[in-house]
Amino acid sequence: MKELQEIVTAYHQHQKNGLKTALATVVHVEGSSYRRPGARMLVSEEGHLTGAISGGCLEGDALRKARLAMVQGTPSLVKYDTMDDDDSKLGVGLGCNGIIHILIEPIDPQDPNNPMFFLQHLVSQRRSGVLVTLFSLENRRGHQPGTCLFLTEDGVQMGSAPSVELNSKMLQHAQEALEQGASSFQTFPAEHELTGFIEYLPPSISLVVCGAGNDVMPLVHMAQILGWHTSVVDGRANYATPERFPSAQKVLISKPDQVLEQVQIDHRTAFLLMTHNYNYDLAMLRNLLTLHPPYIGVLGPKKKLERLLDELQETGTPLTEEQRKILYGPTGLDLGAETSEEIALSVLAEIKAVFSNRMGGYLRERQQSIHSGSVQDKPAALLS
Repeated sequence: MKELQEIVTAYHQHQKNGLKTALATVVHVEGSSYRRPGARMLVSEEGHLTGAISGGCLEGDALRKARLAMVQGTPSLVKYDTMDDDDSKLGVGLGCNGIIHILIEPIDPQDPNNPMFFLQHLVSQRRSGVLVTLFSLENRRGHQPGTCLFLTEDGVQMGSAPSVELNSKMLQHAQEALEQGASSFQTFPAEHELTGFIEYLPPSISLVVCGAGNDVMPLVHMAQILGWHTSVVDGRANYATPERFPSAQKVLISKPDQVLEQVQIDHRTAFLLMTHNYNYDLAMLRNLLTLHPPYIGVLGPKKKLERLLDELQETGTPLTEEQRKILYGPTGLDLGAETSEEIALSVLAEIKAVFSNRMGGYLRERQQSIHSGSVQDKPAALLS
């Protein structure tokens, strides 16, 4: 989500400067690649690049093709094949052993349904959304409809397909993506068969840190680099200050019983208890367990968490098995962390792993594709 935010910010600046722009999107991948479908890069006519569609090997050639698309005013689909000797001669040299399809769309600021308008709405609201992008793998040099439909979880719909029948099918798949929380590819019959990239886009992770000690400062800074929305809460007025946490979206001075009414909580919200105050953490934990957020991390040794749970049990708040599953204490991955910065890295890595439904192990020991589970690599009709 941070990359999309930066792309939207850059687009506004280019508009202010009167510059033409084009959006390059990875829409389809066969085999391995550095970036997966949904990776985007905004290109200005002066050659300014925001975002990335590869590890740096595609950007130069994509810039040239994006400038051509700006002049022609029509979307184009570009194919890069790492197994093609011609690509090596061009200096692309991907080294990923895959085929990458990039859709390049010139942006018409007068068109209210251009892809940047959809992205602006997405980043301005903390809501899950789905973008539907149509392209033809069968006829790469033909007409490419491009990004044409946007739907949010609260029912906001923008754009439409080239036909009523196609629009109905696209809308159905978009609603399914919202319900399942997953992207997919679909095929649609047309003169030249169209592939639809049904892209599910959740909001960024919202991190609520209870505690404003010095050890929280590097954690909030790292979360900001990741593009997460961060709130810092503490009962001590001399600790919970915007000056100490300039990268936090919210800094609150609050008692435990008043915290939850001051922060927005959804399916992408994680809580960290880092106050170093046992009674504050106990009160927060009691309140949080009734809400069942996806992640509650408790800083400190395992004995501390056991004591907290024992006291909750004794005071009439027994934990269910489901509630125990969302508790992480000691919080963080086993990285051998010692310093505040290392602990921050460990904790944020664990939160990312939990929200990605991963175990956080070594990639070299992973038997499946690194990106498996995020989106199918091929349209359903092409999987045979």
